[in-house]
Formats: sequence, C-alpha cells, structure tokens
Amino acid sequence: MTATHEVLNQVPPLEGHDTAADPALLEGLHREGAGWAEGDVHTLGRLAGSTEAQEWGRLAERHPPTLATHDRYGNRVDRIEYIPAYHELMRTAVTHGLHAAPWADDRPGAHVARAAKFMVWNVDAGHGCPISMTYAAVPALRSNPELSARFEPLLTNREYDFGLRDPDTKAGLIAGMSMTEKQGGSDVRANTTTATRRPDGSYRLTGHKWFTSAPMSDVFLTLAQVDGALSCFLVPRVLPGGELNPMRLMRLKDKLGNRSNASSEIEYDGALGWLVGEEGRGVRTIVEMVNMTRLDCVIGTAAGMRAGLVQAVHHARHRSAFGKALVEQDLMRNVLADLAVESEAATTVMLRLAGANDRAVRGDESEAALRRLGLAITKYYVCKRGPSHAAEALECLGGNGYIEDSGLPRIYRELPLLSIWEGSGNVQALDAMRAMAREPHTVEVFLTELQQAQGLDHRYDDALSRLRKELSTVDSMEMRARRVVESMALLLQGAQLLRHGHPAVADAFCASRLDRDWGGAFGTLPTGLDLEPILERSAPGS
Repeated sequence: MTATHEVLNQVPPLEGHDTAADPALLEGLHREGAGWAEGDVHTLGRLAGSTEAQEWGRLAERHPPTLATHDRYGNRVDRIEYIPAYHELMRTAVTHGLHAAPWADDRPGAHVARAAKFMVWNVDAGHGCPISMTYAAVPALRSNPELSARFEPLLTNREYDFGLRDPDTKAGLIAGMSMTEKQGGSDVRANTTTATRRPDGSYRLTGHKWFTSAPMSDVFLTLAQVDGALSCFLVPRVLPGGELNPMRLMRLKDKLGNRSNASSEIEYDGALGWLVGEEGRGVRTIVEMVNMTRLDCVIGTAAGMRAGLVQAVHHARHRSAFGKALVEQDLMRNVLADLAVESEAATTVMLRLAGANDRAVRGDESEAALRRLGLAITKYYVCKRGPSHAAEALECLGGNGYIEDSGLPRIYRELPLLSIWEGSGNVQALDAMRAMAREPHTVEVFLTELQQAQGLDHRYDDALSRLRKELSTVDSMEMRARRVVESMALLLQGAQLLRHGHPAVADAFCASRLDRDWGGAFGTLPTGLDLEPILERSAPGS
C-alpha cells in the first residue's frame, strides 16, 4: 500500500519528564522549610510524568465510576464501582502521603512537603478530591479526642484499603464530606437534615444531601440540625460489626469535569453518627477543615496552570509555522511568558500559604492570621484565573489543543471546580470582608507581610498605596469586595515574587498585573522585558 502522506511537524508526546522539575516549586519548597523532602518530590514527579501514570489518569477520567444500588437478588448495596486505574491513582497518592499523613509527621515543613507533592501528582484531579478531604478531616476530628484517637491513626496510615468494611478492621481509611443541601448550597445554616440523640450517646441522622463526593469513603463529616442548632457529625459508611449504615446513594452527578470522582446525592435514613465538637457549634468545628480544603483548591489550580503551561511550551518548541519554531515568534513568546508569570505567581504564593499553614498548625498565631485572610483572597483570585489560563494554554496548540488526546480539555474542565468548591467567588470575597471586619488583626498581619516588599519596585509601592486607600473607605465595601480582594491577592503574589522570585518574573509581574495600563488578556506583556529566563523556567524537566 502506498502512503498518501508523511507525518511532519507534529509534536512528540510529552512523556518521561519530571513534573517536579519546576524552579518556582523547588525554590519555595526549600524556602518554606521542607527542603528535606526534595528527593521524595522528585520521585513522585518522575512517576507523574511517566507514560504509565499519564495513562492511569486518562483512563480514570474516560471511564467514570458507576453506581450499583442493588445486587442481583434485589438487596440494597449502594456501591460505587471504579476501574483499576482509579485505584492505582489512589494507592499512589496514599503511599506517598498526599492524604492525612502530615498530621502524623512532627517534622517542620511536613505540610509544605505534602503541598508540593500534591501539586506534582497532577495526572488526574478527580481522585484528588477524596485525598484532599481525608487531609482536611483530621483537624476537625480532633474536636472529639475519643474519635480522633480511634480513627486518626487509620486516616494517616499510608495504606490504601478499598472496600465497604467496618472501619475499625481496615488498615487505612479515606474520609469524605457531606455538607451541601439543595435548598442552601453555601448557606449551610439553611440545612434541614436532622440528628436525634440516642441513649448510648450516638445520633441518628435523617435528611437529603445534594453533593457528597467520593461516597465510597469510609467515614464522612456531615452537618445536621440538633434542636434547631447546626452540629457536626462523623458518619461511618459501614457500622461497627459490618452492617451498612443506612446512607442511600440516590444518583451520581453528571459533571462538567472531575469525572473520575463520584459525586452523589444521598439520603440519610436514620444513619448512625457521632458528634464532633459541641452541639450547635457545627460551623465552628469545620472551620479548620475549610482552611485545608481552600489550600488544596489553590494547590490544584497551581498544578493545572503548570501542567497547561508545560504542554504549551513543549508544543511551541517543537512546532513550526511560517518558517520558524513557534517559540521563536515574538507574539507567541509574549503569550507563553505571560502564562509562565501567572503560573509562577500562583505556585509561589501557594507555597507561602502552605508554609503559613504548617506553622499555624504548630501554634504560630501570626501565621494563622495570615492564613485566615491570605487563603480567602488567594482562593478567590488564583482559582478564578485558572480557567482562563487553561483556555489560553489550550489555544497555544490550536486545533490540536481542542482534541481530547492532547489532555488540555481535561485541564480546562477541571479548573472551574476549584473556583466553586469550598465557596465560589462571592463567598470568598465576602468571607475576606468578614474576616477583616471581625478579626482586624488579620489585616495588620497581612499588611505587615506586604510591607516587607515595600521599596523593591515603584509599581508595587503605588499599588500598595492604592490598596490602603481602598481599605480606609468603609462605604459600599460589599459592592467593592471583588475589586479589593483582587488587589490584595495581586499584592500578596507580587510581594512573594519581589522578595523570593526570579527578577525577570517579578519585573514582568509588576509591569503587567500591578500596572494600571495592563491589558488583562494573556500575551499583553509590555515591551522591554527579559522573557528568555522566564521561558527557560517553563520548559518540561527531565
């Protein structure tokens, strides 16, 4: 047979690289006290860049989980079935300590190391949901010392033990959350699920939950009303002794992305639960959990940005048009460098907040205050930028980027979730306003952080002066909330880049994000910047 054409000018697959070969990530890892983990981060990064792991991620998303409500005899089983690739992803994540393992690690920087590994293990976002929830459940569970002593060793153990069995008999546990109801959404105080006390100290929960992700988890933190006051409970999927807890899986959600992760509607039909924290203090009990999941939203967005950027740069280095490689063409260089600046800013501020989190859980009140406000504003802004970053990275590949085989449509579908999960844009902006009003010391700590970069760049100084004026005006603050929070987020990123980032990246950031003449679209960096070192830091690592 005669070939009708030759395959020319197509880009080789991006395989066999190290996703941890990211200068901004590694610099931040050392700066925030977790340099001791660099070897482990590279080990996981090389696995993430392997053909095998990339295929696990592709298959898990292409073949989503399915719900079996009954067995062949008509018995209710409420079981989610996954393909083997999903279990390989989960096993790898748990073995490398991406779940709750840092809570059992006394080394300073343990939570920073976990954040770095969570970022480089970017082959599939869906399985990251139960991993993140398991990590976030531990600080909330500690509100009940008895439950914590019973379950925390299993939640932190690095063994993935899948299956519906009595949690006390398993080698390791995965935790989920079951908070949202259809009538309330983010307004959890509108929840109608009720909990009734029993003589043995346990409770029976009755109600409908609108979003319960990873319903095959072993235990769930959930909210329910007790005598009209919202309380927090730990609900096991399987009861002590092996009987299924009456949690009915009604249907799975058909989602835009995050398809490898099952998200379900469930009904509690008198399900057993144990009180976590005090009755009527359910929201306060889960506050620490919210901090952890917000951080993971930022980590996940930074991971998606880096993955999209690397794909775009790889393509531009190997694809030619109009007589030269795309990466050599000025306008494409502007776009790629702009994407790189956004990615580095997200990674750098993420690691600063991971460091604040690590120090906060060890008792540093100042770092806890920075985390409180810094996470709300960063979750708002970085996660809001994620989808547009993915769209631009996809566009760098042209039509090839729009094809599923490129992997970029999957990144594009995933990132809107991270802007929605744990509170969408308005929720984050209003929460930042609430923190500033009720906890004014968080503003003092935040401004102190920004002041450390004062004098390093006149554009930064001008933007900081404008922010101070915004914060001093209390009128119509809610109407201005998004603008104020965006300014705070940009200045926090700028402060980290000026103090710790590559000078070329910091210069480009200040010349675009902090300059009032910025065009806003990617690829609108002003002339006169040194783009070469920015692009060099964006190439896939071996």
